[in-house]
Amino acid sequence: MLETMRRHGIILAIFAACTTGLTAVVYSLTKDRIAEQAALQNKMLLDQVVPPALYDNDMQSECYLVTADALGNQQPHRLYLARKKGMPVAAALESTAPDGYSGAIQLLVGADFSGNVLGVRVTEHHETPGLGDKIDTRISDWITAFSGKKIASSSDPHWAVKKDGGEFDQFTGATITPRAVVNAVKRTALYMETVPAQLSALSHPSLSDLSLKPCGEQ
Repeated sequence: MLETMRRHGIILAIFAACTTGLTAVVYSLTKDRIAEQAALQNKMLLDQVVPPALYDNDMQSECYLVTADALGNQQPHRLYLARKKGMPVAAALESTAPDGYSGAIQLLVGADFSGNVLGVRVTEHHETPGLGDKIDTRISDWITAFSGKKIASSSDPHWAVKKDGGEFDQFTGATITPRAVVNAVKRTALYMETVPAQLSALSHPSLSDLSLKPCGEQ
């Protein structure tokens, strides 16, 4: 009996070692391909919110981490900078709408530094199917209504759903979701106006006081 248990234990250990080794080999063979696909998908998403004709740099390689209440929470959000002939012209910035109907809604907002929104996409949400999920481009083109919109100030009356006197459509039976997205895009676009000054200040000793830092820097 004891010998049988020992034999089964050895077989199980060998099987586990082989499985672990096989997993490691598969990961080693596919990790570069997976990374390439992730980068390609990210590039496609960036081009949806910042038109490629506006910039000539590699936005993915110029990444910053932003921590600011305007972005919905105090978690770091990635900002990808767009340059034209070396000059910053726009950016794509991750943002969070914390007050969605079914929880936080994650966004990517493209805008220049003068209050002009270039594009918006929802990257993650848990809104109710058939109601709040119309923020997703797979369901509806509602989110594309932000492209080309300009925000004048934090009190701009146009930046609200129609039920609140603004110009953005709400959904039948679901106002909370679009209201949360509109407000988040508004806050993000206004924050974006502060980015050029922060970029200029990055070389100063007060870097630790800025809400914007290069990716990878703690």
